[in-house]
Amino acid sequence: MGHWGQSSLLSPALRLAVVTVILLLKLHPSLAGSPPETGLGGSVSAVSTNKSECSKAEQCSKGVMLPIWEPQNPSFGDKVARATVYFVALVYMFLGVSIIADRFMASIEVITSQEKEITIKKPNGETTTTTVRIWNETVSNLTLMALGSSAPEILLSVIEVIGHGFDAGTLGPSTIVGSAAFNMFVIIGICVYVVPDGETRKVKHLRVFFVTATWSIFAYIWLYLILCVISPGVVQVWEGLLTFLFFPICVVFAWVADRRLLFYKYVYKRYRTGKQRGMIIETEGDRPLPSKVDIEMDGKMLNSHGVDFLDGPLGLDLDEKDLDEEETRRDMAKILKELKQKHPDKEVEQLIELANYQVLSQQQKSRAFYRCQATRLMTGAGNILKKHAADQARKAVSMHEVRSDAGDNDPISKIFFEPGSYQCLENCGTVAVNVVRRGGDLGKTISVEYRTEDGTANAGSDYEFTEGVVVFKPSETMKEIRVGIIDDDIFEEDENFLIHLSNVKVLISEGEEPEESESANHVDSVACLGLPSTATVTIFDDDHAGIFTFEEPVCHVSESVGVMEVKVLRTSGARGVVMLPYKTVEGTARGNGEDFEDTHGILEFQNDEIFKTVNVKIIDDEEYEKNKTFYLEIGEPRLVESNDTKGQEGQEQQKEEEEEEEALTGKDEEERRIAEMGRPMLGDHVKLEIIIEESYEFKNTVDKLIKKTNLALLVGTNSWRDQFIEAITVSAGEDDDDEECGEEKLPSCFDYVMHFLTVFWKVLFAFVPPTDYWNGWACFVVSICMIGLLTAVIGDLACHFGCTVGLKDSVTAVVFVALGTSVPDTFASKVAAIQDQYADASIGNVTGSNAVNVFLGIGVAWSIAAIYHQSKGEEFKVDPGTLAFSVTLFTIFAFISVATLMYRRRPEIGGELGGPRTAKALTTMLFVSLWLLYILFSSLEAYCHIQGF
Repeated sequence: MGHWGQSSLLSPALRLAVVTVILLLKLHPSLAGSPPETGLGGSVSAVSTNKSECSKAEQCSKGVMLPIWEPQNPSFGDKVARATVYFVALVYMFLGVSIIADRFMASIEVITSQEKEITIKKPNGETTTTTVRIWNETVSNLTLMALGSSAPEILLSVIEVIGHGFDAGTLGPSTIVGSAAFNMFVIIGICVYVVPDGETRKVKHLRVFFVTATWSIFAYIWLYLILCVISPGVVQVWEGLLTFLFFPICVVFAWVADRRLLFYKYVYKRYRTGKQRGMIIETEGDRPLPSKVDIEMDGKMLNSHGVDFLDGPLGLDLDEKDLDEEETRRDMAKILKELKQKHPDKEVEQLIELANYQVLSQQQKSRAFYRCQATRLMTGAGNILKKHAADQARKAVSMHEVRSDAGDNDPISKIFFEPGSYQCLENCGTVAVNVVRRGGDLGKTISVEYRTEDGTANAGSDYEFTEGVVVFKPSETMKEIRVGIIDDDIFEEDENFLIHLSNVKVLISEGEEPEESESANHVDSVACLGLPSTATVTIFDDDHAGIFTFEEPVCHVSESVGVMEVKVLRTSGARGVVMLPYKTVEGTARGNGEDFEDTHGILEFQNDEIFKTVNVKIIDDEEYEKNKTFYLEIGEPRLVESNDTKGQEGQEQQKEEEEEEEALTGKDEEERRIAEMGRPMLGDHVKLEIIIEESYEFKNTVDKLIKKTNLALLVGTNSWRDQFIEAITVSAGEDDDDEECGEEKLPSCFDYVMHFLTVFWKVLFAFVPPTDYWNGWACFVVSICMIGLLTAVIGDLACHFGCTVGLKDSVTAVVFVALGTSVPDTFASKVAAIQDQYADASIGNVTGSNAVNVFLGIGVAWSIAAIYHQSKGEEFKVDPGTLAFSVTLFTIFAFISVATLMYRRRPEIGGELGGPRTAKALTTMLFVSLWLLYILFSSLEAYCHIQGF
């Protein structure tokens, strides 16, 4: 950030120095030596600048929108005041263009983000649904994205020609060439340097970059040809139209390179689904995949060979899709783990916000998004990604914390057991069962009947039959039912019985029932039975030592549980003290603190104690879809000898049973089984399989994070209300990745200053239709009209400023106008270079924009003017001198810059952007030097201090 600040301060100083040199040379021609001789032949010299034209003072003339400031020959003090007013107004208009361009780029992001679902049928008949973008990325970058980035320059050129009676102007074409120079040299130079030390960024779509770079250089070579070679000084209709037609041709060439439709069609390729949102990605392969894949789109079945929008045979390897999704989940899980370790004291909301912001930062973004983000950071509108991450975190936490209190808020009272199952020893005397009332009007008096029912236990021998009525008085929410348990000395298996609720009534007062008609009509709307309406009571026998077992053979546990409690049951008896050994055994899960802590020991069951718990510590290493197992085993139970009589009798009884074991062989098998159960023994589940699974909350969070966010939702708006609220709100604009998320950030002084400077434009352009209307097209049309209006004013202000201070339009365009229109792109490319893992978004679109500037900005303007003049029987004349020289100079420097970028792909550096500090510094110095030389030589040529064309 410090280097960027230094470069941003250095650049105005250098520009001021250049302008000062130009003014001195203009005021003192003798400093430059002898003027240049006329060259390029008679036809060229007729329209070239000569000595008298170079030394002629720039005359102010009426603009397209603004009149001349009278009087035309003011004093020196008035000139300074006028120049200050023009300059401040020019800067303020640049701010306005940046604001409306932000709305324009948001509409383009919404338009190009439109998606369509397709259904893919596999050879085995199974179908899967995936999503594809309607707009091809390369086509959108070269059409709408480039138009959005270069709209001010393009419209300035067109408006200048139309506004000046279809005569050639200097400001528009010079701005286009100057903007191209700034983009190619300064923006790329900054992008090279701002990448963190040791990191590199490569162009991913190298074929497309080569095509657009070639076309961008060819565009300026073509300008030189039509100005100085084919028809010097005259632009014919076919030249203007061909210049414009090069735009769709360039788009088609780039699309062909992207889709590999020419020589690439002989290279086997295949498609795979991307990591996020099922986006289809094409990859080269070693063999063709089966072509029997059908795609259903808009209800129509298309064979893979006929799918034009996918441009080739489609073979979806679903195994690769699964692998990609699993890799993405692992990445997201790793992010969460690292954030938890780095910020152990942060709340869940803050951690989710940090993770969400990191995921959004790593997500691939379009040029339009970076442009919107840069503009909003500059104007105090806040960081788009951090605001969205904070909103999503708040929503996630609020959804997690909101619990359905339907029971308490239900208008109907529900009567049910809580809990629905109970256990007791047969010597407990009585068992208490809870009946509760939830919801409804607690001021009502409600009654409910209950009745016991035999299960495996029998009324009269195992428990006392019970029935009756429970009455809930006003404000009472819990009642208790007691059932007597009968104890005996006969060994029995565990038994159970049921208690049923029935016949809910609403009483007028205690003991009085409403009339039959009222009861029939209103009881169901006031009170009813809830679930569970039947309680199960299990009676554990306490006459013998018991059977020891786990509840289930398999147990699932979340890795985030910390310490899990495993219950060991003692059934079919609870008499005596029994020692039960236990231990953990590794499976796919490892002990020693890797997945769980090894545990072993002995459980001591006291007399009448029917369960014990074993604590096992589970290690939370936050794996997605974790599925590891280990085991908890219990050994043979041992009855502890006691000195009391009861213990001796129990031991003697056990010996007698052992001596009589052979005698029991002749008895009934069922009696023999019951007799054996009198001793402590193991049950059916002595080895518990414990399956460690991922934390549900962790998995849910990861699932939400891997869902790719449609970035159009971040920059777009869905209502005028949102736009006006955003327009008057100041937000923190700090874009430092190391800045802590999860805490409220206050706007800085810079944010407040920029907000108050731009609040007029923000409120004004809040009237532009939201991007949700007509899928963004309404915002697109209105925004481009607003940009055209502001651009017309900027053109007039720039001309008046130049003539006031004595600068030619070509110099004003190159030094001031081109810089003002390129500042948002500079910030956008800088952010893209830091955040994006590839260089395409930061420098890949620069070459495309430079080509589009010429083909649209100059092609459209000159075509209109040439057609108009031909209809009048005249020629459309363009002075080739200054423009041709600037174009030639830019072309030479552009070759040097592209060659430098290609050299940086060598292993010593590793990529177009970044690399070792020395290499970064040298590259940036070279690129900035090329831009300064371009400015200097173009300006000197404009004043005839060096030989031009």
